[in-house]
Amino acid sequence: MKMSMKTWMRKPVLVLLFVTVLAPIVLYTDRLATFSSFSIDEYVSEPSTLSLNRDVRSRNLLPQELSAAKEETASDVYLGKSTRSIQLLDGERSRKTRQLNEAYDLNATFNTHTSESKEHDAIVIRQVTQGFHEADHSDNRHESTENQKLKASEHKLLSTEAETVQEGNSIKPAKTKSKKPDEHVLTDTRVKYLKDQLIRARLYLSLSATRTNTQFIKELRLRMKELQRALGDATKDADLPKNANEKLKAMEQTLAKGKQIQDDCTAVVKKLRAIIHSTEEQLRVHKKQALFLTHLTAKTVPKGLHCLPLRLSTEYYSLNSSAQQFPNQQNLHDPNLFHYALFSDNVLATAVVVNSTVSNAKDPSKHVFHIVTDRLNYAAMRMWFLANPAGEATIQVENIEEFTWLNASYSPVLKQLGSQNMIDYYFKTRKSESDSNLKFRNPKYLSIMNHLRFYLAEIFPKLSKVVFLDDDIVVQKDLSGLWSIDLKGKVIGAVETCGENFHRFDRYLNFSNPLIAKNFDPRACGWAYGMNVFDLEEWRKQNITQVYHSWQKLNNERQLWKLGTLPPGLITFWKRVYPLERTWHVLGLGYNPSVSQREIEKAAVIHYNGNLKPWLEIGIPKFRGYWNRFVDYDQAYMRDCNMSP
Repeated sequence: MKMSMKTWMRKPVLVLLFVTVLAPIVLYTDRLATFSSFSIDEYVSEPSTLSLNRDVRSRNLLPQELSAAKEETASDVYLGKSTRSIQLLDGERSRKTRQLNEAYDLNATFNTHTSESKEHDAIVIRQVTQGFHEADHSDNRHESTENQKLKASEHKLLSTEAETVQEGNSIKPAKTKSKKPDEHVLTDTRVKYLKDQLIRARLYLSLSATRTNTQFIKELRLRMKELQRALGDATKDADLPKNANEKLKAMEQTLAKGKQIQDDCTAVVKKLRAIIHSTEEQLRVHKKQALFLTHLTAKTVPKGLHCLPLRLSTEYYSLNSSAQQFPNQQNLHDPNLFHYALFSDNVLATAVVVNSTVSNAKDPSKHVFHIVTDRLNYAAMRMWFLANPAGEATIQVENIEEFTWLNASYSPVLKQLGSQNMIDYYFKTRKSESDSNLKFRNPKYLSIMNHLRFYLAEIFPKLSKVVFLDDDIVVQKDLSGLWSIDLKGKVIGAVETCGENFHRFDRYLNFSNPLIAKNFDPRACGWAYGMNVFDLEEWRKQNITQVYHSWQKLNNERQLWKLGTLPPGLITFWKRVYPLERTWHVLGLGYNPSVSQREIEKAAVIHYNGNLKPWLEIGIPKFRGYWNRFVDYDQAYMRDCNMSP
């Protein structure tokens, strides 16, 4: 009975011992198992490295490293967030470590671990550690290899204050993001500050309170001279001399004295406002002068272009009559060929148009150029193409004086151009000043050469289709495709210019006149001369020349439009224009520097419309190369006239 009692008591003790000793072990291993199932984003095994803002940096940053990193504003934001995340990770890790220690302490109190259980614990710990590393590895696969590289070059990177940018599996050095814009912005900061100091100095010179102090005025003028010498023509800080800072400090001290003398802010503000108003007025005057000089330069002929026709004319008249003839004259009236109309008194510009067209033609033998010029340039134009044949293309040069049918009795515009009223408009200063738009007073509008485009059907009576080209264009692609375009009953094919407001009808026509307002839409889309396809058969059917004459008679007093050829063209060809694709004709190279290179390269024809022609010194430099590549500056006549790119 006593033995049975002992046996019965032993069983509860063993059960209690089992629960007391083995239960913590089971709980401990279960908790360890949950660690390995944590998501990758919840835990990172080693805090030795951390990726911040796509920059691979050391996680256990030293204080001096953190201070260096604070130079970047963007890095400060990310660093703050990352520091909090590191603290959270450290707190999580300490909590888990504390749980591990408690489990170990619990097992140690019972002192019942056998060698087998110790081995089991070691295995479990290794599994946990391995799980940590595997989780970290899955989170940043490439980070371990990058960390090795970073640790090896950490000192070098910190000393040069450079960053490493991780792109995929590669690392390339890059400058800090905050320094790039600073370097650009700070290039002329000191120069601007020096100019501001000079403005302040001029202000103190004009104030009544400081003007009475002769010693201060003398010192201030001396400082201004020193600062002006130091500033010179500098446009950026690197251009300033070494003593610029000394001069600046001396000026600041002098200005501080002036501030003590003149402490009335109201007087200073009034004077500054007066200076601003005066400066704005001077700017307006200078802009007007610049516009006038630009128009004046556009009207002048450079020395080389004046010399060239003289040399060519002299050479032409030394030839015998047989040598003055062009070949292939049988092609002039063949309607199956590609005919171009080109009216110009500029020999070199005409040569560029012909050369660029022939150079890009698929079959140059099918291209015929009809060139019409004035009496002064007739011999020079013929001599140029005799000395520089256009390959297999056909050339015809005509003198406008030979068009005997084109006279004042037939053409209203010729009668108007010869009137005293028109001459006064151009050459009398008193009347010309009343017109604010200088471009309408360009003498080229006095020449009938500019109006020949309205007589194409009369000039080419045997042709059915012709392409009109201005002399300030460059052809970049084959133009034979223009003849295959169906104009669908329209007279002219042109590229429309609706993209900008100043190319609408109301910018060219006087819609305050009832006749214009009744017949046309002020917001109608304009189009451009320079490269146009004309269906001469439709021209004759619709009697376009008579339409042009009737509107010219109505505009005798310039009440409908100012001078030029585009306004009467818009009226004459109203509802008779077939829109071509924009890539056929790109405009603006003679006034708009922002024409994109991509647009130019895609264009079949580029047009230097405007005053900044490529043969003038005022031409836009970045666009001049497209024109120069079709000019042979090694040609004998070009060298004789000292013409160069």
